[in-house]
Amino acid sequence: MRIIAGTAGGRRLKTLPGLNTRPTADRVKEAIFSVLGTRVLAARALDLFAGSGALALEALSRGADHAVVVEKSTRAAAVIRENAKLTGLTSKVSLLTRDGLIVLRELEGQVFDLIFLDPPYRQGLAQASLEILAEGNYLASNGVIIVETSREEEMPVELGTITLRKQNRYGDTVIWYYQLRETGGREK
Repeated sequence: MRIIAGTAGGRRLKTLPGLNTRPTADRVKEAIFSVLGTRVLAARALDLFAGSGALALEALSRGADHAVVVEKSTRAAAVIRENAKLTGLTSKVSLLTRDGLIVLRELEGQVFDLIFLDPPYRQGLAQASLEILAEGNYLASNGVIIVETSREEEMPVELGTITLRKQNRYGDTVIWYYQLRETGGREK
């Protein structure tokens, strides 16, 4: 696994050994950032269930301003710290080593341009996170929520203030892109 593009492009990232984390494959990550395009520039990002921190670090490498990175595993958080150092992006990362759903509720009112949700598959965490996001004020008016699930998981087309804009499948992985509905825009 590596950073694909930007200031840290080509740098290899560390991951936890074993099956406790499931890093986003480079080809899927490349596809996500191709869809996002210039939305990454100067963005404020939230990476929930961060694992190795690869999605947040990719966004920062490509020009995002800051990322709040949330991972409850202390071992995974140590890997995120190492990866931030390896990429030279430590000053742009705020790492919270706590449960993602609890932190999400505490972040209510902090507005993000990019929100990455990549929880463990088939545990209902993607849906639960999306429900919290749909209830509150988290997403900038042109912001995007990027959700990664297994193909067995279904996600809603609309939920509260957000609506599905795009969906792509890559083998067992599905990427869902949500934005605010036209009538519910918020400013940064």
